[in-house]
Amino acid sequence: MTATEQAALAEALKQLGCPQDKAAEMAAQLDKRAAQLATEQNRTHDEALAHLLNLMKEGWAAQQQ
Repeated sequence: MTATEQAALAEALKQLGCPQDKAAEMAAQLDKRAAQLATEQNRTHDEALAHLLNLMKEGWAAQQQ
């Protein structure tokens, strides 16, 4: 993932509820984990990343209730 893509991911995380001071670090971690999942589960990096983002979105939504 390029630096620009990682910055865009960090911005998306902020919009989903991620604390601003953690977004860049979390984006890097998500990219790394998506690469691992892609290899482990024989899926594309984009599919793995979308899956992780959905899980995070659900988690943050549950916290707000």
